[in-house]
Amino acid sequence: MNLSEMKQLLARGDIQLTRSLGQNFLHDGNQLRRIVDAAELSPADKVLEIGPGLGPLTELLVARAGSVLAIEKDARLVAVLRERFAAQLLGAPLTRSLSSSEGERVADRPGEGKASLAGLELLHDDALEFLKRAPRDWSDWKLVANLPYSVASPILVELAQMPGRPERLVVTLQFEVARRLMARADDDDYGLLTLLVQLDYEPRGLFKIPATCFFPAPDVDSACVVLVRRAQPLLADGHRAAFVKVVKRALSQRRKMMAKLLKADWPAEKLQQAFTELNVSPMERAEKLSLEQFVALTTLLGGGTK
Repeated sequence: MNLSEMKQLLARGDIQLTRSLGQNFLHDGNQLRRIVDAAELSPADKVLEIGPGLGPLTELLVARAGSVLAIEKDARLVAVLRERFAAQLLGAPLTRSLSSSEGERVADRPGEGKASLAGLELLHDDALEFLKRAPRDWSDWKLVANLPYSVASPILVELAQMPGRPERLVVTLQFEVARRLMARADDDDYGLLTLLVQLDYEPRGLFKIPATCFFPAPDVDSACVVLVRRAQPLLADGHRAAFVKVVKRALSQRRKMMAKLLKADWPAEKLQQAFTELNVSPMERAEKLSLEQFVALTTLLGGGTK
C-alpha cells in the first residue's frame, strides 16, 4: 500500500485521523519490509499486531506468518480492514458480547466485533485493556507492530511482565522511547522502562524511520527496535514483584542517593548489608547501577520490607 492508496482509502471512508489515537500510518514499503525482515517470520509463527490501521503491515505479516491476530481500537479502521481482507473472510463478524459460557468455549478469542480471516483474526478492542482483561500464554507468539505512540510503553511493560511473554518484540515507536529500551547503565536514557523490559528481553537492534515515511508525518522521530526474550531468566519469578518495587523506588528521584530512597521500604541495616556485599556505595545514584546489579540487589533484599 503506497501513500496514494492510503489517502484514497481514507477519503472513500470519509475518515479524519485522530491525533489522540496516535494515528500516523507507515506507508513506506522499504521500511515495512525491514520491520517484517527483523521479525524473522516463518509459516509456523503466530504474530500479534497492535494498531494495524489500514493494514499495510498486516498484509506482509499474513503473507509470511502462519497466523496473525490484529487488534484495532478505531471502529472506522476495523471496517476498512474487513473490506480490504474480504477475500479471506471465513465467517461473519461477531457483533455482540459473548456470554460467560461462550467465553469459556473460546477463551483464546475474547472481545467483541471480531472477524475470522484466513490466517488473520481481527479484533475491535483497546489493545492495552485486552491484554489486561484477557491473560493468555503468548510465549510462542511474536509482537510485530507500529505501536500507537501514546500507549507504546505501557503495552511493552504489560507484555514483558506476563509469565507467558512473547518470544520477540519488533515494534515501531518514538525514537526517544526506542533509545530508552536500548539504553545501558549511566546512559541519559537509562531508566525505569529500560529495566522493566530488559529484565526479560535482550535489545538486538534499532533503525530509525524518517517522519516522511508516515502519513500524516509525526512531529517526532521514530525507530523500530528488536527485542528478543532471554533464553534464561535473570530473576526467579518469586522476586519479580520485589524487583519492580526496588527499581521504581530507586528511580523515583534520580538526583537522590538510592540507599536513602530505599529506606522507605527496607530497613537501613539490611540495605547496608546488601550494598556492602555488592561493593556499591550507599551514596550511589540509581542510574549508575546495571540491570545485573539491580537483579542482585533484589535477590539480597528479597520481598521483605519494613
